[in-house]
Amino acid sequence: MNEADLKQPDLYINRDLSLLQFNWRVLEQARDETVPLLERLRFLCIFSNNLDELFETRVAGLTQWAALESAQAGPDNITPLDALKQIRAEVRVLVEEQYRLLNEVLTPQLAAENIRFVRRTHWNAKQKRWVKRFFENELLPVLSPLGLDPSHPFPNILNKSLNFIVSLTGKDAFGRSGEVAVLQAPRALPRLIQIPEEYAGGPHDFVFLTSIIHAHVKDLFPGMKVTGSYQFRVTRNSELFVDKEEIDDLLRAVEGELPSRRYGEAVRLEVADNCPPEMAAYLLDQFELTQDDLYQVNGPVNLARLMTIPDIVDRPELKYPPFTPGLPGRLKRSTNIFQTLRHGDVLLHHPYESFAPVIDFVRQAAADPHVLAIKQTLYRTGRDSVLVDALVEAARAGKEVTVVIELLARMDEETNINMATQLQEAGAHVVYGVVGYKTHAKMILVVRREEDGLRHYVHLGTGNYHARTARSYTDFGLFTRNEVIGEDVHKIFLQLTSLGRITKLNRLLQAPFTLHKELLEKIERETEYARRGRTARIIAKMNALIEPNIIRALYRASQAGVKVDLIVRGVCCLRPGIPGVSENIQVRSIVGRFLEHSRVYYFYHNGEPEVFCASADWMDRNFFRRVEVCFPIEAKTLKKRIIQEALMMCLGDNVQAWLLQSDGRYEKIALENQQPYSAQLALLEKLADGAPQ
Repeated sequence: MNEADLKQPDLYINRDLSLLQFNWRVLEQARDETVPLLERLRFLCIFSNNLDELFETRVAGLTQWAALESAQAGPDNITPLDALKQIRAEVRVLVEEQYRLLNEVLTPQLAAENIRFVRRTHWNAKQKRWVKRFFENELLPVLSPLGLDPSHPFPNILNKSLNFIVSLTGKDAFGRSGEVAVLQAPRALPRLIQIPEEYAGGPHDFVFLTSIIHAHVKDLFPGMKVTGSYQFRVTRNSELFVDKEEIDDLLRAVEGELPSRRYGEAVRLEVADNCPPEMAAYLLDQFELTQDDLYQVNGPVNLARLMTIPDIVDRPELKYPPFTPGLPGRLKRSTNIFQTLRHGDVLLHHPYESFAPVIDFVRQAAADPHVLAIKQTLYRTGRDSVLVDALVEAARAGKEVTVVIELLARMDEETNINMATQLQEAGAHVVYGVVGYKTHAKMILVVRREEDGLRHYVHLGTGNYHARTARSYTDFGLFTRNEVIGEDVHKIFLQLTSLGRITKLNRLLQAPFTLHKELLEKIERETEYARRGRTARIIAKMNALIEPNIIRALYRASQAGVKVDLIVRGVCCLRPGIPGVSENIQVRSIVGRFLEHSRVYYFYHNGEPEVFCASADWMDRNFFRRVEVCFPIEAKTLKKRIIQEALMMCLGDNVQAWLLQSDGRYEKIALENQQPYSAQLALLEKLADGAPQ
């Protein structure tokens, strides 16, 4: 098959349909009875969050493209309009299954464990009195129903907020006839309220805010008759628009755009399934949506709020067993990380190993009189970050602290703006990278004066500097004193904070400059080895594989006989198993307790394997519109660890692994009389302290 043939649309899976396949796999975790019950509920909430993000970003973008007659199809030749039609049809099936799981499976099983969502039809007299007092004391003072008439137009509805549309009859105190009102539930109100023990029928009885409001909505309209009350939620476009050609201050531009996210263009309307068609049509008209954008649900319109239940309910036997992240032996034996790194590199595998050494690295640098400067990139850190606190300590201690903060980290913009202010007030130098290119690289550079001159100490990672997600995302972090790598990192920081061209990097691969080109060359090198009859192998682990030139290069490698194993958690646009094209490629996805987030690339290289870790997935945006860093693992013991822990153990997983079929579907790997083997559980047992046995 020639190069032109490798561009045939049927060789590519649509990225959005592939994303929906990933969400099916997440939903399957909620169905899986081998998963602890409260964790299954958590997966249902994760699925709900994922669908929200799909509409806020991907569907919103496709809707805009579909409105442009010039919008072009991607490599799969599916137009934005066709993609929208297929997404909507698939989502309806997903949503129906989501609520079936909640209502018919999880809710009864939770009730059997004395964790109950008490419906208002089941409240006893004592509970009804408590609900009434709660409504009058806690809800009534903060609720502001809005009757709709010429002087009260339809209100501006916040993105993903809980609302009710209420139908009325009768006249108010001014003689006005009321037909429709809207009630917005303030976001400060909890969506689930625990019934006090003295009123409850069990230790963990909960009532939905929606149930309380439905029961007492008539109290909000005295003298009127409420004929119906129906919950609804609208999802809006949440992408920020920042014109890189027009702005002169990125911080102010992002701050100015943030409020618009709450009221972006509507892309989805969710309503209770008992909402009358005329009411749903009225809402669609208000949000300028069509019937295609309407999703009727059999339950609360925002299941993500159930995420609080596993945290509130203290039932360890219904959750994953707790564990304490471990530490590499060398870090256990020495508390001075600079002294440790003089004797060789240190690798951390999160969440099985602790994130604490990363924080200690900055704290020790802040307190060390020999440290002159600390430089770091920050993409996502979370609120109240201990790592940011450590950088603040360093700046106040008089160190030269430079932080490159990515203001446009989606959904974390406000947090990052606050973090930038906090660091600047402490005396740190804060820059925002390069306009038009998100700084997604994960780097810390410490410059220390030693007897033989200035030395560079570096941390490079595949994941964010986020202590909380480091407990649930799988990632690698490398500490090194290697001067060549240190000089490369120094050059990248100069590039991000100053102006001018940097000389070629020696060890690191960097997007948007060398990473894509170098990966293509390495894939081609394996292809050439195979053509010469030599052993050739590529193994790559990532979150997403989309970029068409990389996919075509992998197809050529397969055609030449290269064995290609891809471990892709989420979106994969490559079709494996096509005769004459990709029969030597296997794609698997692992979905389990931890979110597989590490990016690792392996090339056999004629018996001298090359192993890289990176911040980048194989996507267009990572290669061409982001600043990314890909770093080699050179120490033999660490290279062996990466190959085993990131790749071989995942390839041996027969419990949480799914195989991608050539038609775009995923099938769970069947045990077939094999001993069950979970890579995540095996890594817990190998690396964590006090791990479940």
